[in-house]
Amino acid sequence: MERILIPAARVHALKEAMATIEKRLLCKIIIEGKNEVTIEGDAYAEYAAKGIVQAIARGFKLNTAFKLLNEDFFFESIDVGDIASNKVKKKRMIARIIGTDGKAKIYMEEVSGAAIEIYGDTISLIGNIDEIRIAKAGINILLDGGKHSTAYAVMEKERRKLKSV
Repeated sequence: MERILIPAARVHALKEAMATIEKRLLCKIIIEGKNEVTIEGDAYAEYAAKGIVQAIARGFKLNTAFKLLNEDFFFESIDVGDIASNKVKKKRMIARIIGTDGKAKIYMEEVSGAAIEIYGDTISLIGNIDEIRIAKAGINILLDGGKHSTAYAVMEKERRKLKSV
């Protein structure tokens, strides 16, 4: 049995996806209280469902979260609260990742191939190991205060290297 906490605001999204997850993974998902989730099933079902529930809790749509069932795909989160020294810096850092009208986030997704979601203080990624590495390279440059053009150039260079191999 797996137990995890998810943001109360994301419980509705999980409720909408529960039947599909349970049917696909042959497990049982129970929401207790405001935000405690219990997953029951065999070891693989519990492990896989936990990853999908965590992805939904971080803002991913169900079809993107289901990519985690492929052994080549991973979920990773960066907690900006661990990096920023105060609320103003945290807000500025997250805004830099999103960009004007979401353009920076969209471009980083296109170049890296990773799906990126920003929820609360976290930046979460779903992708294969190379996609996540490329996305994190750009994200880390932006979080360190670097220029968007620099972040994009580094990501594009990494992508070209990957394609030439």
